[in-house]
Amino acid sequence: MRLNRDYRFWLDAAFKVLIVAALLYILYQEIGGQERLSDLWEQLSYRLGESSKWWLLPAILLMPVNWWLESWKWQRLLRPFWPIKPWQAFKAVASGITLSLFTPNRIGDYGGRILAVPALHNWHAVVATMAGNVAQLLALFTGGLLGALYYLEVQGGLPRLLISSFWWVLFAGIGVTYLFYFNLHWLAVLLRTLPVPRKWLKPVLMIRSFTRRQLAEALLLAFARYSVYCLQYYLMIRFFGISAPLIGALSGIATIFLFQATVPLPPVAALLARGEAALLVWAPFSANELSILGATFGLFILNLAFPALLGVMFIVKINVLKSLGYDANAPESQRNGVSGSFPDRHVEPSSE
Repeated sequence: MRLNRDYRFWLDAAFKVLIVAALLYILYQEIGGQERLSDLWEQLSYRLGESSKWWLLPAILLMPVNWWLESWKWQRLLRPFWPIKPWQAFKAVASGITLSLFTPNRIGDYGGRILAVPALHNWHAVVATMAGNVAQLLALFTGGLLGALYYLEVQGGLPRLLISSFWWVLFAGIGVTYLFYFNLHWLAVLLRTLPVPRKWLKPVLMIRSFTRRQLAEALLLAFARYSVYCLQYYLMIRFFGISAPLIGALSGIATIFLFQATVPLPPVAALLARGEAALLVWAPFSANELSILGATFGLFILNLAFPALLGVMFIVKINVLKSLGYDANAPESQRNGVSGSFPDRHVEPSSE
């Protein structure tokens, strides 16, 4: 679509102003609008003066590790389509975090990553993000279900026979899910049988480009990131004075993350839900609600608020309309965001 140059300039500027304003409003509501904000800051100041302050430093140092792992995962998955550079991959991830703060179930993550690639590779970015999110959900549900069952057995007092039954169902469900993940081309085969124009299926059929080795690498990075996230949460609860056995604490953390993943809310709303879940999970270990909420709130600041502020700075420097394909000087094949190389025949992904 060709747009007048002045119109494109003002439309691009309006989009950026809207994003900046929305982010600042959301963060203000979430941080400045906390009913017990003064109590939380007082608790933070108190903890910084205690010996537990040394638990906070490694949690902060793990913040860039967390998002470096996500950037590396996305870079590896995008490589079959476009060899993106590490710094550009990080900017895409940060931009995705910014937009995901406003959308249910992190849908905005896709939009943010699209903005960081040329229009020709928009759909490639979407497919790589989708595969990476599936890998992350696999890691989250695997760790979450295992942790939740352990927590329910130890803290919930469920009968061992019932827990054993859940274990069998769990292993069966996880096994089927992993089988599907490493055979994503089955989805392409299924979609090709539907009475849908092939041009509509082209973006989805890109999943055939992933080899099992690439999917395994993405899954390994997803588990590494999940481990970092859990470790950060553990460090935060120790910083806020919540003493819990390591295994018990990790199972509680996995339970909270599992609960959050099953509730389709934007991260700012999920923070409230996670706070309520945290109060229930940590009740056997601490009666200090401020410490429990402080750990949850601190993790939000480290892993979402800071990257979102970085992301909005990257978005401001992007030519948004050009990234979406509205560039009057680009050929038509590069304005629609879909490349033309899609083989008609199905190619089995190798294990290499």
